[in-house]
Amino acid sequence: MIKGISIILLFYLLGNAISHLIGGFVPGSVCGMLLLFAALCARWVKPESVRGVSLALTQNMAVLFVPAGVGIMAYYGLIAQHWVAIVTITVVCTLLVLISVGAIAQYLDKNFNNKKSTSDK
Repeated sequence: MIKGISIILLFYLLGNAISHLIGGFVPGSVCGMLLLFAALCARWVKPESVRGVSLALTQNMAVLFVPAGVGIMAYYGLIAQHWVAIVTITVVCTLLVLISVGAIAQYLDKNFNNKKSTSDK
């Protein structure tokens, strides 16, 4: 368990360092997750070594949302003031993501099926 925690913290710290070097454009935790994913895919890190820690973190994920909930309550006045804009932006962005993912999926499906049917001949 200590080895898994150490590996996850190492990638978290590496991600924070990279984030700092690129000016914070991408959060350090996201950089660390991408690095850990790459290390798992390259088999530099064995999945068994981080499985216990990752299961414990995902099973207790609700606790990790408490700080976000507290932050929302701390800015309740600001959110109440601008709720129309927040809801509008959320709906528009959700629709844009749905439309773009759908279009990309159709494009890839069409191209994949065309290549597959031509290779069958």
